[in-house]
Amino acid sequence: MMNSKLFAAALLTTFALGGCISLPAGPAGPQGATGGTGATGDTGATGYTGATGRSGATGSTGATGDTGATGYTGATGDTGATGYTGATGSTGAKGSTGAKGTTTGETIVIVPAR
Repeated sequence: MMNSKLFAAALLTTFALGGCISLPAGPAGPQGATGGTGATGDTGATGYTGATGRSGATGSTGATGDTGATGYTGATGDTGATGYTGATGSTGAKGSTGAKGTTTGETIVIVPAR
């Protein structure tokens, strides 16, 4: 039994180390054949277009209201009487002119009026 365990361990070690050793790559193999293209599927039928809806009815216009009556114009008031013009006062009497002064040499004499 002991030998079988040692053999198994040696075998595992060999496989583990075998992955580390690399050999040069060989020539490339021939290219495989290209696969066939599948058949094209059918296009579905076009659906029907729905019918156009009807337009709604136009609403009626409301009635026009009546115009109210025009009110009367009030009476025009009378014009008041024109007042009398007062009497014109008389003009006062004209005062007399005072005597004229006389000139003698360089002296001027002024006499005040009354």
